[in-house]
Amino acid sequence: MRRNSHAGKALNGGFGAPLFTDDELEDIHLATLEVLENTGVFVEDPEAFEIFQGAGAIVDLDKKIVKLPPYMVEEAIQSAPSKLFLAGRDPKNDVILESNRVGFTTFGEGVKVRDPYTGELRSPTKQDVSNAAKLADAMDEVDVYERAVGAHEVPQAVGQLHNAEASFNNTSKHLFMGPFDGYQLEKIVEMATAISGSKEKLLERPLITFITCPVSPLKLVKDTCEVIMGAARSGMAVNILSMAMSGGSSPVTLAGTLVNHNAEVLSGIVLSQLTCKGAKVIYGSSTTAMDLRLATASVGSPECAMISGAVARLARYYALPSFVAGG
Repeated sequence: MRRNSHAGKALNGGFGAPLFTDDELEDIHLATLEVLENTGVFVEDPEAFEIFQGAGAIVDLDKKIVKLPPYMVEEAIQSAPSKLFLAGRDPKNDVILESNRVGFTTFGEGVKVRDPYTGELRSPTKQDVSNAAKLADAMDEVDVYERAVGAHEVPQAVGQLHNAEASFNNTSKHLFMGPFDGYQLEKIVEMATAISGSKEKLLERPLITFITCPVSPLKLVKDTCEVIMGAARSGMAVNILSMAMSGGSSPVTLAGTLVNHNAEVLSGIVLSQLTCKGAKVIYGSSTTAMDLRLATASVGSPECAMISGAVARLARYYALPSFVAGG
């Protein structure tokens, strides 16, 4: 089992970049509560809509808007676990996520690969998914494996089942991946159960964490809701990862984007906790700024680093494990 190095803690050998005072974090939190209470989020999935409504949220049936009272948001933050155990197929690759410990992972997904034999730039295949998992498995610096590429030659309605098979069979590390919808999530849980030997053993040693992304601005679309609810019911963790783009799908100011990002992630955490109190969640981010020349995400830019540092600090403020993308 790995317990990675501390960062940002009051230790002589550490280094931290806290970015915000506690008072400033409180301001961001209060602004987020105001957005969730007065603007609300679009919820596309009927079952999720009913869960919110049944818990006391204010709903607009015609517009599919859910407005969350502040107490509901804060109760969800408090009930979500602050510490997660991520099991690898090999116990030597077990990882603990807890306050101020920093680890590293791959990221997904690459839409093209450079063929190692021909030099051709082409779409990834299932064999590339296997090869990427093997490569990450051999790298000591990589603590957990997020599926780096996806198989493009398989039927995409069940593409994540192929990707899960290729990844599970070629890594001994904990696997992160997006199942895309509730059906594929259930089938991937069945795969993980078969690997573990039973559902009880899988719950004892969870081999997979799911990933899903709200759609900016402020939308919990159907597949996102299915993944959040399905992960909660399965006992597996879900990484709720906003991909807001400042100046594109979120406010042009970084402060406004941070509040938008926070509202999206917290709304997903509320749904998770209303589905199953104590469900395991990760506060995720791939939020960045839009390159105004090319209308693309400026991953690797100074703004991306600033946002990534800010959301990691917010996750720490909420005592939640975080997953932050970078370039």
